[in-house]
Amino acid sequence: MTHTQQHNERLPIGALLALAMTGFICIVTETLPAGLLPQIGSGLGVSASLAGQMVTVYALGSLLAAIPLAIATQGWKRRTVLLTTIIGFLLFNSITALSSSYALIMVARFFAGVCAGLAWSLLAGYARRMVSVSLQGKAMAIAMVGTPVALSLGVPLGTWLGALVGWRMAFALMSTLTLILIVWVLIKVPDYPGQSSSQRLALGKVLTLPGVRSVLGVVFTWMLAHNILYTYIAPFVSASGLTEHVDLVLLVFGLAALLGIAVTGRVVDAHLRSTVLLSLATFAAVSVLFGLSSTSPVAICVGVFIWGLTFGGAATLLQTALADAAGSGADVALSMNVVVWNSAIAGAGILGGVLLDQWGVQSFPWVVLVLLLLSLAIATKARDGGFPQGARQGGAVVAGH
Repeated sequence: MTHTQQHNERLPIGALLALAMTGFICIVTETLPAGLLPQIGSGLGVSASLAGQMVTVYALGSLLAAIPLAIATQGWKRRTVLLTTIIGFLLFNSITALSSSYALIMVARFFAGVCAGLAWSLLAGYARRMVSVSLQGKAMAIAMVGTPVALSLGVPLGTWLGALVGWRMAFALMSTLTLILIVWVLIKVPDYPGQSSSQRLALGKVLTLPGVRSVLGVVFTWMLAHNILYTYIAPFVSASGLTEHVDLVLLVFGLAALLGIAVTGRVVDAHLRSTVLLSLATFAAVSVLFGLSSTSPVAICVGVFIWGLTFGGAATLLQTALADAAGSGADVALSMNVVVWNSAIAGAGILGGVLLDQWGVQSFPWVVLVLLLLSLAIATKARDGGFPQGARQGGAVVAGH
């Protein structure tokens, strides 16, 4: 089939960027309220902490829906599933922009999270299907670029926009973006059939495939470590006198993460294992730097930049490893990844809060170090399945067969 060969020879940038835009919308929709809590609270007549639950219920929707919806839609055409999630965002962001009822907005936020859970379990596998095995890592890096862009630029931009034109307009703008994306997907993104019932692997079967649990173990420990610092970045940097500059610290992190994802896209196919091990070891070294020099603004800024570099490619590396290990069960495995990833975010919120109250921010780097050493141990041990040695072409061809 010449059309497929043509696809395989070069990266379908337009289609991959549409997937990246979907990821961008997922993240910005999730985190947008965080920068606008006082305005949303006063607009709806609730406290800022109640407004903050808009983020919580969204994460809960993703957590609960990812696996069942990924399994339920396995037989659907891929573009139909993608468009369903995007139309969901259009609907639920519009309700959030227009409604004056706190209860209705919370329901809309929950279902927006449900859409995100399904989108996240779809995007990586979709990107992989568009290209030949040797380009899968690069394709996924492009499809995942929406995440660091959203985290580094989307949230501050949303906060600034909300202050400029009001929080409702910020959500209305998200709806406008989704309308553009629907047209973009229809024009640019190729459709693929779903899996026939004979091709589908049950959840339990996917979980027992060699390497799947190792990769999920690394996902949980790495993201738990990352999010303890990221969630509580404001109190953490206050010891070095950077309280007034948290936005700049986050920008440094975000720009480094973009650089990290660019580098990862180039090395993921040939050096997946060594890149994962290097990223974890470097982040562990940064946590030691944070522990020993928490009062030095220079040390914190340098550390944040290096940490951002190690984090940028994490989603690409871990999802590539997971999809390789799962083979034809990739979509189910990637839906588990959504659950584990979000559990780590929620867990970090709780664990970080306890550490902050009991032992203060100086305890963060050492707890992070322990988690990263655990993550490094799991990844090192998984040399046969999960993070195999050498270039990834061979394993992926066998796995995808």
